[in-house]
Amino acid sequence: MSEWKRYVIEMGMGIDQHGQDPTKAAIKAVKDAISRVCAVGLVELFDLNPQNIRIESIIGVPYPERVEIEKVKAAIPLECKKDVNIIEGGLKGPGIALKEFGDKTDEILIAVAFITIYVRRGT
Repeated sequence: MSEWKRYVIEMGMGIDQHGQDPTKAAIKAVKDAISRVCAVGLVELFDLNPQNIRIESIIGVPYPERVEIEKVKAAIPLECKKDVNIIEGGLKGPGIALKEFGDKTDEILIAVAFITIYVRRGT
């Protein structure tokens, strides 16, 4: 087997303005990071064997214990090994609480994602 090589590193941000759901903020952050990868060659990854792709993601978000990791993994559009590490981070700040939008408080949650995509060739 050949060794894993870093293919790309990217960052993204996601906001849940209403509903105070850290999972939604984390998913938006991962999608933002992945969308930035498209510009540098995500299309090429779809031609590789999924066993030759690995994605590691660190996501800083308020209330990390409430994040549903499997939903975050499902937001990554590649079939490959996905390691997601959720940590305390991101930001929360005051907004406007609107019951019609499902708000429980006036908090706005912001998540930050750091993703690294690894590939190996020749296997």
